[in-house]
Amino acid sequence: MAEAKQREKAVPFYRSIQAKYALTYLLVVAAILIVLNTYPVLMAENMVFTSKESTLKRQALVIGSTLAVSENLTRESVEQTMALLEEAQGTRVLVTDASGRILYDSSTLDNRLGDYALMGEVTAALRGQDASRSEYRDRAIRTRAAVPVVYHGMTLGAVYLYEYDTEQAEVLLSILSNLRYISIVICVVALVLVLLLSKTLTRNTVRLLSAIRHVREGEYSHRVESQGRDEMAQLADEFNQLTDRLQTTEEARRRFVSDASHELKTPLASIRLLTDSILQNQSVDMATVRDFVADIGEEAERLTRISEHLLALTRLDAGAERAPEPVELGQVAEKVVHLLSPVAQTAEVELRCSLEPACALMATEDDLYQVAFNLVENAIKYNLPGGRVDIVVRRQGDRVALIVSDTGMGIPTDDLPKVFDRFYRVDKARSRAAGGTGLGLSIARDTARVHGGDITAGPNPAGRGTRFEAEFPALREGDSI
Repeated sequence: MAEAKQREKAVPFYRSIQAKYALTYLLVVAAILIVLNTYPVLMAENMVFTSKESTLKRQALVIGSTLAVSENLTRESVEQTMALLEEAQGTRVLVTDASGRILYDSSTLDNRLGDYALMGEVTAALRGQDASRSEYRDRAIRTRAAVPVVYHGMTLGAVYLYEYDTEQAEVLLSILSNLRYISIVICVVALVLVLLLSKTLTRNTVRLLSAIRHVREGEYSHRVESQGRDEMAQLADEFNQLTDRLQTTEEARRRFVSDASHELKTPLASIRLLTDSILQNQSVDMATVRDFVADIGEEAERLTRISEHLLALTRLDAGAERAPEPVELGQVAEKVVHLLSPVAQTAEVELRCSLEPACALMATEDDLYQVAFNLVENAIKYNLPGGRVDIVVRRQGDRVALIVSDTGMGIPTDDLPKVFDRFYRVDKARSRAAGGTGLGLSIARDTARVHGGDITAGPNPAGRGTRFEAEFPALREGDSI
C-alpha cells in the first residue's frame, strides 16, 4: 500500500530536481560553447581585417605620394608612374582624377578605365579622408582602402586598392570548423557528465524523500545514511536526529498511555469490586457498607489526583502561555511548609527551614508553589517516623535554589535517573500506600524547565535519604518585585 502511494506521487522526470540540475548545467555549457564559437572567431577576424586594412592603406599612401609630383593627374603620367611601382599580387589598383573618373585600373578582367568610380571609399578619399573597409563573403576576405592624392594642399584625385583573399579566409574557416568539432565533443561529454552529476547530486534528495515517506507511515526507526560533508549530509544528520526524537517521543507517548491506562484501571477496578460486593451481598451489615464506601471514596480521590496530574502534564506539554512576574522563592517555600506542617506532624517528621532573603526570580507563584509542594510532600511521604526534612532556599551566583533533603529510605543509585519519568516509582507498593501517582516529580521538573530552571536528585550528603535541588535563574537587574 505504501509503495503504491509512493508510485502515485512519483514526480515526472521533467519536473524533477535532477532534470532542473541537468537543464541548468546544460544551459551553462551552452553559454560557454556559444562564447567559444563566437569570441575567438570574431577576434581572429578583427585582427585579420585590421592587418589587411592597414597594409592596403600603407600601399595606397605610397602610391598617392608617388603620384603627387605635379598639379595635374593624367592617364599617361599615372600609367608611367604605376609602371615603375611593384603591385602586390592579388590587389587591384584604381587611380581617379579629382572628379572621380578612373585614370588607371590594374584589372585585366573588368577594366573600367574612363568610368566614374562610384565607391564610398573613393568618395571619402576625394573629400580628403582616408577610408578602408573589410568583409568576409563567399568564403573570401574582401578588403578596400582609398587615400587622396594631395599636391600642395590640393586634392588631385584618389588611389583605391581592392584585395580578394581566399587563403586567410580558409584559415578562419578551419578555425571555425575545429571549434565546431571541439564543441560537439564537449557537448557529448558534458551531456554524459551532466546526467551522471545531476543523478549523483539528487541521490541524497531521493533517499531523504523516501525516508520521509517511511517515517510518515510510522516507521520511526528508519534512518538515512549520511554521506559526505555538504549541506545534504547535514540535512540527513538533522533528519536522523529528528527521527530519533520522534521515536523517543512516540515510545514515551505509548508508555504514557499504557501507564495512564493502568493507573486509572486500578482504582476503577477497586471501585467496581467494592460496589459489586455491596450489591451482590444482601446480608452485608451497615458497618461493612460504610467501610466499603470509605474505600470507594479513597479510590475516587486517587482518580481525582491522577486526573489533576494528567491535566497538569497536558498543559505543560501544550506549552500554555504563562505571564511570569517577580516572585520571592522563600515566601513560596514558607507557605508550602506552613500548609504541610500538619501532614509532617501526623507522619512524625520534623520540618526544618533555612530561607535566605533576596531569592527572587521571574515565574508564576502557582508554578513555584507546585514545584515546592511536590518536593516537600514527597520528602514527608517517603520518610521514616522520627525523620527530618530540611528545606533550604538560597542564592548561588546568578541562580536561586530550593533544596529539599530528607532522612528517609533513600533512592537506589540506579533509580535516580528515572525518578522524573512519568508513572515511575521506586517502591510501587509504598507509593500506592502513600497515595502517590508517580507524576509529581515529573510535573515539578517540567514546570521548573518552563521557567528556565531544572531539578536534580541525588543522595543526601548529610547521611541517609535523598536530596532534591531545584535551580532557577535569579531575578535580573532592572526587574522589580
